[in-house]
Amino acid sequence: MKSLLKNRLASRVLALGCAVVMTAMAACSTTTSESKNNESIPWHHYREGDGVVRRAAPEPGPAGDKWAEEKPAAQPVARTSSRWPTAHTGSNLKWTWMAFPTGEPTTSAVGLEKGMPAEVRLNQPFDCEIWVTNLTSMTLRDVRVTDSMGEGFKFNSSTPAGRPGEGGMMTWALGDMGPNEVKVIKINGTATREGVIGSCATVTYNTFLCAEVPVVSPRLALTKTGPAEVLRCDVIEYKFEVANTGTGALQNVVITDTLPAGLKTLDDKNVITFTVPSLAGGQKVPFTARVKADKAGRFENKATAKSDALTAESGVVATVVKQPVLTIDRACRERQFIGLPLESEITIKNTGDGVANNLVVEDMLPTNATFTSATDGGVLQGNKVVWNLGSLAPGATKKVTVRYGVPGAGTFAGTSMARADCATAVNDGCQTVVTGVPALLLETVDNPDPIQVGDQTTYTITVTNQGTAPDTNIKIVCVLEDTQAFVSAGGATNATTTGSRIEFAPIASLAPGAKAEFRVVVRAVKVGDTRFRTIMTSDQLTRPVEETESTNIYQLN
Repeated sequence: MKSLLKNRLASRVLALGCAVVMTAMAACSTTTSESKNNESIPWHHYREGDGVVRRAAPEPGPAGDKWAEEKPAAQPVARTSSRWPTAHTGSNLKWTWMAFPTGEPTTSAVGLEKGMPAEVRLNQPFDCEIWVTNLTSMTLRDVRVTDSMGEGFKFNSSTPAGRPGEGGMMTWALGDMGPNEVKVIKINGTATREGVIGSCATVTYNTFLCAEVPVVSPRLALTKTGPAEVLRCDVIEYKFEVANTGTGALQNVVITDTLPAGLKTLDDKNVITFTVPSLAGGQKVPFTARVKADKAGRFENKATAKSDALTAESGVVATVVKQPVLTIDRACRERQFIGLPLESEITIKNTGDGVANNLVVEDMLPTNATFTSATDGGVLQGNKVVWNLGSLAPGATKKVTVRYGVPGAGTFAGTSMARADCATAVNDGCQTVVTGVPALLLETVDNPDPIQVGDQTTYTITVTNQGTAPDTNIKIVCVLEDTQAFVSAGGATNATTTGSRIEFAPIASLAPGAKAEFRVVVRAVKVGDTRFRTIMTSDQLTRPVEETESTNIYQLN
C-alpha cells in the first residue's frame, strides 16, 4: 500500500511538472497513469469536437486498431493541420501531444508529439521520439525544441544531434519549417533508476509578418520615323512607337506632334494627337499618322510624349517634299506649201526637283488633217496622238515629232498637252498656214492661119492655173503689128483698145486647175510675117509672161 501511494504521488508531481508555458512548453513525454480499481490507466490528449479532452487510452491492439501507432519516417513529410495530431498507427510508443501556444491545433502554430515506450528496463537503452509539426500555412523561422531530461533519464544520442545545456537540457535547432512541414527528433536514452522517469519539451519559433510595396520606375520613350523624300502629291506616312522601358504602368500617355507649316493631316489638322490610357512596363504601342504637303520643301519636326511628370521626345524627322514641274513647247512652221507634210515638234522639260513619273503627251489632230506618223511610239487614239513616255528626271528634256497630211491650203492649228504624276498639266499650240504655188500657163492660138489681106483671123488666148494655189489679179494685154487691124475682143473679162493695144480687165482670182479664155479678132491689112503678142501679169508673178503667135498674111495677084 505504501508503495502504491508513493508511485501515485510521483506520478502527480511529474504531471504537474509538465505544465504548459507561454514559451511553448510541451507535454511531458512520460506516459502518466491514474489509479482506477488499483490499475494504472494511460491517457492521451486528443481533439473531440471543439474542445480538448483527456480520455483513457485502451491497451495497444493489433495493427489497424485506431490506437495502434505506425513508426514515423525519419525525414520531414508534408501534412495539413487538420490531420494533426498524427495517427501513429503501428507504433510501439505511447503518445502525448500539445499545440502551441493555445492548445488548439486550429489556432496554434506548432504541434509537439512525444512518443515514449510503455515500459523500459533499468539501465537498458530505449528510443523515444519528438514530432514537430508546423500547423500553419506560413514558414516558421528558427524553430528550436528544448527537452529537459528528468531525474533518472540519461541522454545517450539523438538524430539530429542536439546541443546539451545545463541541468540535463538538450536543444535541437531545426531551422525554418515550411507550411505543414514535419520534423522528427529521435532520442536514445537509458533509465538509471526504477520508478517513473520522463522529460518535458518546449518549442520556440519566430514568425514574421511582412508587408511589401512594389517600387517601380517607369520610363517613357518615343520614336518617330518617316520617309526621307516624297513627291508633293504623295501621302506622307509617319510611324510612332511609344514605350515604357521601365517598370510600373504609366497612365494617360499623350503623344503630340505639331506639324510644321505646309503639312496637314488628311482631315486638315495641324496637330497629330494619340492617347494611350495605360502603358505597362515593357509595353510598346505603335501608331501611324498620314499627312499631306501643300507645297514642296524641307519639313522637319519631332514628337513629344507626356505622362504625369514624365516627358519623352522623339528624334527630329526630316522629309523633303519634291515637285516635278513640266513645260511644253509645240513648234511648227508658220507657212508651208501644199504637198508637204504638216510636221510639229513637241518639247517637254521637267524644270522641277522631283521625278515626273507616268509622263503622257497628247497632240490633238488638226481639223481636216490625217495622222501620218509619230516618233517614240506615238499612236493615234481617237482624235489625238498619244505618247506614254515613262519618267522624266529633274532637268531632263524629251522631244517627240508628229506628222500629218493636209488636203489643201488652209490654216491648220494643233494643241499639245503633257501631264505626269504630281505635276500640273501643261499645254501649248501652234498653227501652220498651208498655201499652194500658182503656175499660170499662157497659150495663144490663131485660126485661121495663113490668111489673105482683107481676111480676118481670131486669136484665142487661154490662161490655165496649173499650180496648187489661186492666182489673183490676172491681166491680159494684146499688141497688134501694123499688118493687122483690130476688129473685136471678148472673153473672161471686157476689153478696151487704145490704138494697137488691147487690154482685158483683170481676173480677180483663178483657182488651181481653172482656165480663163479671151478672144481677139483682127483683119489683115497688108502682107507680112506677123507676130501677135500677148502679155500676162498677176499678183503672184514677179515679172510679165509674154506669148507670141505667128500669122502669115499673103496677097494673091
